[in-house]
Amino acid sequence: MGRGDLTDMEWERLQPFLPVSNGRCGRWRNHRQVIDGILHRVRTGVQWRDLPERYGPWKTVYERHRLWSADGTWERLLQEVQAAVDAAGEIDWDIAVDSTVVRAHQHAVGARRCAAGSGGVKGGRRRRTSGRDALAEPARPPGGGGAGGEGLGRSRGGFTSKIHLSADGRCRPLSLVVTGGQRADCTQFTAVLEKIRVPRTGPGRPRKKPDSLAADKAYSNSPCRTYLRLRGIRHNIPEKSDSQVARLRKGSRGGRPPGFDEERYKKRNTVERAINKLKQSRAVATRYDKRGYVFLGTATTAALVIWLRT
Repeated sequence: MGRGDLTDMEWERLQPFLPVSNGRCGRWRNHRQVIDGILHRVRTGVQWRDLPERYGPWKTVYERHRLWSADGTWERLLQEVQAAVDAAGEIDWDIAVDSTVVRAHQHAVGARRCAAGSGGVKGGRRRRTSGRDALAEPARPPGGGGAGGEGLGRSRGGFTSKIHLSADGRCRPLSLVVTGGQRADCTQFTAVLEKIRVPRTGPGRPRKKPDSLAADKAYSNSPCRTYLRLRGIRHNIPEKSDSQVARLRKGSRGGRPPGFDEERYKKRNTVERAINKLKQSRAVATRYDKRGYVFLGTATTAALVIWLRT
């Protein structure tokens, strides 16, 4: 077993949730060997072609990671592991929300895109060739710009992406969303919370609602607070100074100040520590993936390792 590979205990926890062959499309190459190769690349940031030979053909490892990132297998594995931890009562549902900027390497640019009206999906293929490559062309956000469609954008740090995430009270990521680096935190607040989904090991609906939430001033606006009130989520978000001045200027029409508990707010550092754990993986700290969905799969793989090892 190489450094950073799955231990026997981690493999036993993950193996029951892995895809199995359906007998029609060939057999999967050794899952453990390929996953160890993916983890090696996520941890070191090495180029796919430079993977050690003990992980098998590099193209097999890359294609497995790309496919599982496209069809949501990494996110499903993360949810299954979270469900097992939740069944043991080991998830602290006093969560925190934040984001982190990731500098994009020059290798992260240059992804192909089909010309307008060509009907292609990837590399000039026609739309009738349906398959897993059809997932490689994500929907582009309004406003134009090819980079935005791949979760890349311009910010003060240069050419960057941004990972928006929520973390439980034990510094483990619950949900992840990738956008361009210029996207404001509050615009992805609802998307991050809606993506929290921890299934039950027995009957019952998946858990989506935390006990409480802490966030910084970036989320201190009316839409975020209204959304939390409608869902009945207790929250601890400090009020911005300009919002406080505007409220006081209105007098009685300004309403009461939002509740704020300084002791509870101190637990917001859990999401900062979760970000630090994610960025121990060099392929997350610096983005090398051209496709946005592949980079999301890389970040989800790093989050899965955190859950397996804590």
